[in-house]
Amino acid sequence: MNEWLELILRWFHVIAGIAWIGSSFYFIALDLSLKQNKNLPPKSYGEAWQVHGGGFYHLVKYLVAPSKLPSELTWFKWEAYATWVSGFALLALIYYAGAELYMIDIIKYDFEKYEAVIISILGIIFGWLVYDMICRISLKTNVYTLILSIFILITIMSWIYSELFSYRGAFMQIGTVLGTIMVANVLMVIIPGQKKVVASLIKNETPDAKYGMVAKQRSLHNNYLTLPVIFIMISNHYPIIYATKYSWLIIPIILIIGALIRHFFNVKHTGIKPPYWIIFPIIILLSLSMFISNLGKPKLTKTNQNAHIIKIIPEPILTNAQEIIISKCSMCHAKEPLWDNMHSAPKQVMLETTEDILMNIENIYSQSVASFAMPPGNVSFLENHERAQIEELYLTILNLTKNK
Repeated sequence: MNEWLELILRWFHVIAGIAWIGSSFYFIALDLSLKQNKNLPPKSYGEAWQVHGGGFYHLVKYLVAPSKLPSELTWFKWEAYATWVSGFALLALIYYAGAELYMIDIIKYDFEKYEAVIISILGIIFGWLVYDMICRISLKTNVYTLILSIFILITIMSWIYSELFSYRGAFMQIGTVLGTIMVANVLMVIIPGQKKVVASLIKNETPDAKYGMVAKQRSLHNNYLTLPVIFIMISNHYPIIYATKYSWLIIPIILIIGALIRHFFNVKHTGIKPPYWIIFPIIILLSLSMFISNLGKPKLTKTNQNAHIIKIIPEPILTNAQEIIISKCSMCHAKEPLWDNMHSAPKQVMLETTEDILMNIENIYSQSVASFAMPPGNVSFLENHERAQIEELYLTILNLTKNK
């Protein structure tokens, strides 16, 4: 039932996210493509003619509001709310319920489950409150000061949570903070402002232009945060991104890369020649991320990576690594896992016999040696010198394979 619930929630979350992101991207593109025309209606800002699905659309934007309230309005808000609710439900189902595996790293801090959950929730609330305060203070100041302040906030929070939680838990925590900021912008700023404009129109009053200005600021923030949030949320499938010591530095790099990609498309939507030059800083930043990831992987004792050609695996190498893997990994990766409430091995990977280990040695290496992904939360105390012995077995087998 847990797996079915997780599957349904993930499906719902993806559907809601597609709906929200699609409408968000569309309206940013529409806003940037608007053209001025002397024949536009009073109080209008610009218009756009678009063609899609065999028909033509004539769209007009009013900078604050039209002179008269239309009989029907379409509100874009439920997509955002549904995305957050389903996402937080997934966070609770997977990360909060399984905090000892996905959030707590007993080598860092041996939190109780409830302590980790409280720290996570407080961080989500704190991130929104500080972000909102920065936006309100910086509304009439230099936009670059605002961007830098938000960037510093996310970077500091990334570092703090990487010190408190497991690398995977810290990464997902920051993704949740960013996602919450985006939804809170809709729930607590954009929609309330639009409702005040509607209320003014109903009373035949002139709406305050500040609501439109604030809504545009927050919508633009959401537009630039979307790609980094998506990247962070799917990164839990790739330990090379999150399961390294300096993964907290990769998050701000992802923020910059995502912003550059969105900037490219935003400029393109205005009709101006797109800034193709951004491909160069993106390549540089991606290369920097790869370097940081490799720099932060587990620091192991030296092994002989230039071993001579061998025809068989030396017994001590195999025996030592096998004992470590069976004692530290097979509590879960077994036909009958010993871990509470676990009824089958994760991804059906068994690590109980020599054959099991040799068959899965590449995955064992990538998950436990090239990153800190396994054991989750290091619940079985896999030490670096033990990771080194696993590495020695992997390299031995690699040499055998290359020289077969």
